[in-house]
Amino acid sequence: MVDEKIGPGQMNARLIQTFKELTSCDGAVAFRSPAIALEYALKALALPEGSSVVISALSPYWQILTLEKNGYKPVVLDVSEDTAQFSFADAQNAVKDGARLIILTETMGILPDIKNFISLGVPVIEDVSQSALSFYPEEGTPKPAEKVQKDVPDESAALKDELPKGKRAGMYGTFSIMGMEENDIITSGGGAVLFAPLRRDWSVLKKFTDQAPATDIMPDMNAALANVELKEYVKNERVRKELFALYSRAVASSRHKTFVREDGWLSTVYSFPLVLNTGFKDVKNYAAKKGIEVRYAFESSAIALRQESLAPSCICANSLLLRCALFPLYPRLGQKDAAKIVKVLSSLP
Repeated sequence: MVDEKIGPGQMNARLIQTFKELTSCDGAVAFRSPAIALEYALKALALPEGSSVVISALSPYWQILTLEKNGYKPVVLDVSEDTAQFSFADAQNAVKDGARLIILTETMGILPDIKNFISLGVPVIEDVSQSALSFYPEEGTPKPAEKVQKDVPDESAALKDELPKGKRAGMYGTFSIMGMEENDIITSGGGAVLFAPLRRDWSVLKKFTDQAPATDIMPDMNAALANVELKEYVKNERVRKELFALYSRAVASSRHKTFVREDGWLSTVYSFPLVLNTGFKDVKNYAAKKGIEVRYAFESSAIALRQESLAPSCICANSLLLRCALFPLYPRLGQKDAAKIVKVLSSLP
């Protein structure tokens, strides 16, 4: 008689194996939350207590809370309105002022020029929760042509066949965190994968993760869902990109805009963020009358949590907090609902 195991076990191990095959990272661990994953990354880095850590004002607020909980000083940087990410110059200045770590949140699936940040000489933790499985191709590698695939039995195999040479998002940082919460690109219903691209870093991290109690590790029930999400990633991302293209055409001539992003594998489609040129409430009410639910894109960000203290120094991030809306975009949306959203986007006030 075989018991049905719901704690950490075989499905967790399968998730890690699949993840390592897809990313080529040296080692990974699946935890119950991104915050727990960050705590273990911080342990492995062994930064002195009180060290300054660079984060984005639009990073998820669990980052700032976890840093403070562990005795570190968050240095919160403003972002560009075009990319929703902080600049290399601002990060460089923060490092010159003594910052010992950069947490690089790849907001809305948009990848930064990461080699610049790596060149600063301090550890970098990539948060790829919204950019999971996107790709940094080698310099000079042509982008893969968009292909329409039907009846593909193994999406993971199809993914490998289409990829150019290069590295996945998360494969440049000392450590990287792929959150798998409800609203992340790949979800397990709650949890995160912490991984190390290089063996030397994994060897250090493993000493801590091997001692992790079962209450920190992702249960098999969540890992099983994560495995399904990974298997379906290619199909789901293809649908998301098709919807994104439709939505983008719908707002192309409007006064509202979305963020600047690369095509192909260089960015993952994370919902449809629209930076509004009118009030958020007006747009939300207009969409609601048509049966479309719109929410604030950065309602769970660091600046949302600490708006009063951060707004004066993070002007663009505060503006995006108030003006950036997320429209529904997910693989199972359906043609009828997608057409309704396109109609709303093309006629926004």
